[in-house]
Amino acid sequence: MKLRLKSYSIFTVLAAVLSFFMANLVWAAYPDKPIKLIVPFPAGGPTDGMARLVGQHLSQSLGQAVVIDNRGGAGGTIATEVAANSAPDGYTLFFATTGTMAINPSLYRSFKIDPIKAFEPVGSVAATTNVLVVSSSFQANSVKDLISLAKQKPGTLTYGSAGNGSSNHISGELFKSLAGIDITHVPYKGSAAAFTDMLGGQISMMFDTVSNQVPQISSGKVKPLGVTGRTRSPALANVPTIAESGLSGYEVTIWFGLAAPKGTPADIVNRVHTQLNKMLADPEVKSKLAALGAEPLPGTSQAFATMIQQDTAKWSKVVKASGATID
Repeated sequence: MKLRLKSYSIFTVLAAVLSFFMANLVWAAYPDKPIKLIVPFPAGGPTDGMARLVGQHLSQSLGQAVVIDNRGGAGGTIATEVAANSAPDGYTLFFATTGTMAINPSLYRSFKIDPIKAFEPVGSVAATTNVLVVSSSFQANSVKDLISLAKQKPGTLTYGSAGNGSSNHISGELFKSLAGIDITHVPYKGSAAAFTDMLGGQISMMFDTVSNQVPQISSGKVKPLGVTGRTRSPALANVPTIAESGLSGYEVTIWFGLAAPKGTPADIVNRVHTQLNKMLADPEVKSKLAALGAEPLPGTSQAFATMIQQDTAKWSKVVKASGATID
């Protein structure tokens, strides 16, 4: 009986060792075919540009093509569901954003994905901010002026956004909540349409990405009242943050990162993460991100996971307070 047990024990150990080495051979071979990077917005925008920059560098460092798969629509929920339901083999990655991971779960009633449970956080890529702008002829010249005006005329001022659930929209909702003012949200199908109406006087103000508004500010078409981040934007160094302009506690940072379907092997996640951080240290990459109004955001996978969890809790409260929901 003892001999049988010893024989069985040796067989078990050998099987485990063989399994370990076979697994490592598989991961060492990764990737041996193209990788798909699902992007939750259409081609041509800032998010797509950033994703293509990441895809290009990962392709070079991993030795395989990274194919960009743009899945726009429904505020990124379509792409999120497709990515979450993909095979967890390392050959599908998701270009995650604040909206898709931290805002949409509480905003979209029909959204059935819990990003915290559905994905393995690979790593953060970059962060950017929005800027609050008004037309050059608008009477307010600062955040304090604007809040004062809104309190004098409750319900009469309006702000435009790129659509329900966009970072522009949520930036406005947090502004309303902290300032204690009544301004009306007007959603558009994209920032361009909102900007046109703001210049024409149909809406009072808008929150938009820094990269979109730098040329408009430089041309004198609009006045920047404040940026939404914790610190000033390098692209608009002379524009104060909304928090330092008197609205204490206000911060909206839009981040981007890589995630993989839950169950993707840790070795693969770690390999992609390592290459991602190497990319973010490249001066050329930093320069290209700056052109998109973004700053590199290197860090650990765990730090990215923590950021997702914290922002999910934060934006859930904001969405609930605003009463905004999308079917």
